[in-house]
Amino acid sequence: MSSTLTGRRAPKLWWNVLGLLVFVTAGFPLYWMLNTAFKPAEDAIDPDPSLLPTGITFANFGRALDIADFWGPVGRSMVVSLAVVVIGMVVGLLAALAISRFAFRGRKIVIVGILAVQMVPLVAMIIPVFLLLNDLGQYDRLTGLIITYLTFILPFTVWTLRGFIVNIPKELEEAAMVDGCSRTGAFLRVVFPLLAPGMVATSVYGFIQAWNEYLYALMLLSQKNQTATVWLGNFTTKHGTEYAPMMAGATMMAVPIVALFLLVQRKMAAGLTAGAVKG
Repeated sequence: MSSTLTGRRAPKLWWNVLGLLVFVTAGFPLYWMLNTAFKPAEDAIDPDPSLLPTGITFANFGRALDIADFWGPVGRSMVVSLAVVVIGMVVGLLAALAISRFAFRGRKIVIVGILAVQMVPLVAMIIPVFLLLNDLGQYDRLTGLIITYLTFILPFTVWTLRGFIVNIPKELEEAAMVDGCSRTGAFLRVVFPLLAPGMVATSVYGFIQAWNEYLYALMLLSQKNQTATVWLGNFTTKHGTEYAPMMAGATMMAVPIVALFLLVQRKMAAGLTAGAVKG
């Protein structure tokens, strides 16, 4: 009996060890960022760095704010990210609903097109996007950057929301319509509440993608309109890189993401597992 229990516990133990290794591997960069942000600047460039904090100082945050304007880029990143999420969710939800619930000519082509767009490397579209925005007068404008971000965030949004909608039985809508609801009323009263966790998970992903994007923000915006990710590049100069202030700036940039996760963590967890069981 004891040998049977030992045999059952062994795989669980190994899975726990594997999970711990994954956690340490994924969490170490975050720990190192915080460790460097709060340590003295001279310790950050030590060729033999210590894994444990050697001292705590807030001078790096002051230095990060002094090197360049911080609130301007952060505000612009917030505007762009929120606009991308709101527009992407409205358009993506309507598109996903149409693809999931209605049969129309060219439906399969639309689905294949959505998948194909996600396979195109973002680097390959820089020159066409630049030329197009320049012709439309949207170069060096936040609206142009928002449109650009929607081109690669919207397909993911449509595809993800489609998966959540497909897993909601049509019979629920039909029953609501039999009881007197219109199609719109059935969607708002029955489908939308069930879809909310999936929408939250998709919105968080879109926000993170727009917030952390660097390449297009660097190429399509001038120095005066830079976003928060491009702002971090100011710490690399001809004299070298100021690692401690850079990590302090990265820590400040991570605060909105952490706050967002804390606000929607329950909905996020429910949304990530909503499609695991069909029906």
